[in-house]
Formats: sequence, structure tokens, C-alpha cells
Amino acid sequence: MAMTSDLALERVELAPAAALFRSLGDPARLAIVRRLAVGEARVVDLVEHLGLAQSTVSKHLACLRDCGLVDSRPVGRASVFTLAQPPLIDLLAAAEGVLAATGDAVALCPTYGSSAAQAASTGTGDDR
Repeated sequence: MAMTSDLALERVELAPAAALFRSLGDPARLAIVRRLAVGEARVVDLVEHLGLAQSTVSKHLACLRDCGLVDSRPVGRASVFTLAQPPLIDLLAAAEGVLAATGDAVALCPTYGSSAAQAASTGTGDDR
């Protein structure tokens, strides 16, 4: 019984970390964080950088802001976005190190790799 209780407690303790990784789990949000790691940006700058619609960029920025990962401040009629959590830069660097160490293993992962993402977007996946 204690083992089940310990596992449940561990899951509760890990839930915030899982939420953090889910918030970064979209390539567009990762690209926004990477761009903001270089310096602040307006929505129009991010739209140009990412090549996405303004509404899409705004939606991703709202998600990142709701998670406490980015801040914004008004400048004239625009909003300027910055990283609220500079340690995200270190997290991205660590992720790049893990990716370099694993080679193509993550990209080829049948559950989360690029072929799984492609199958999910075309509706041919097995809905894991």
C-alpha cells in the first residue's frame, strides 16, 4: 500500500514539470521562446520570424503568458514580449544537448517523433 501512495505522491510532485513541458511541446511556442531568448519582440516581429498568422502567434503568446513563461508590456499601440523566466534559455540548451546525445532517437520515436506527429496531423495515427 505504501508503494502505491509513494507513486501517487511522486505523480503529484511531477505534475508541474509535466505541465511545463506540455506548454513547450508545440514547435511554434518553442520557436517563440527561442526568439525571445535573443531579445524582446513585438507580435509583428514574431509573425515575420515564424511565418505564422498573427492570430496564431497571439494564441501561442497567450499560452506562454498564462504559464508565466513570457511577459509583455505596452509600447505605444504594440505589446513587447520578453522571457519572464531566463532559465528557459538554459533549459533549451540542455534539451539541445540531450538531442545531440540521442541522435535521431527522439525524432524517430514512434510515439512522439516526427512521423507520429505527421500521422496525427493527417489523421492516420493510432490516437495514443
